[in-house]
Amino acid sequence: MIVGYARVSTQDQSLELQLDALEKAGCEQIFSEKFTGKLRERPELITCLKVLRKGDVLVVWKLDRLARSLKDLVELINELEIKHVGFRSITESIDTTTAGGKLVFHIFGALAEFEHNLIRERTIAGLQAARARGRKGGRKPAMTKSDIKKAAAMLKDSTITKKEVAAHFGVSRLTLNKSLNREGFDGLPDRQASHNTEDDK
Repeated sequence: MIVGYARVSTQDQSLELQLDALEKAGCEQIFSEKFTGKLRERPELITCLKVLRKGDVLVVWKLDRLARSLKDLVELINELEIKHVGFRSITESIDTTTAGGKLVFHIFGALAEFEHNLIRERTIAGLQAARARGRKGGRKPAMTKSDIKKAAAMLKDSTITKKEVAAHFGVSRLTLNKSLNREGFDGLPDRQASHNTEDDK
């Protein structure tokens, strides 16, 4: 069976052009939806993929109707290949039921892997460069080294509690304690001001 899939990304666009092309291509069943291609969980596409059986062919008007990234496209085509389902794109004249079409998607797969490796290498290089400048990757600390030194100085005043210092820097007492410990100020007293309650400890 030849199955068609059509999609437009906004409610303002019409499906008629795609539907006419899919019918002309001999599609016996057509699934269509108006949905953003950024989301993989498109209900009609999911239903379409479930309907496909060994020997069937999935047809789309253009490649970007099926996927919005090279990686997503390759993954979808690989899923079809595992199910022994062919794929055709009308506009790009791609047909995986032919040797030439299969070659095209092997090339696409290689390009997707190449793109993934480039992104990975750039990420690693960026982290290494940041570490060389004294920065670590990941989430920015809630308190800077300067903040921690100021907090330690404030806590030397016997009338100031850790709760008050934490509130001054906009962090929790737990975060304040962890920050102080990180910079070697773990011996500071966790005193309670006379006007505070037991809950302030």
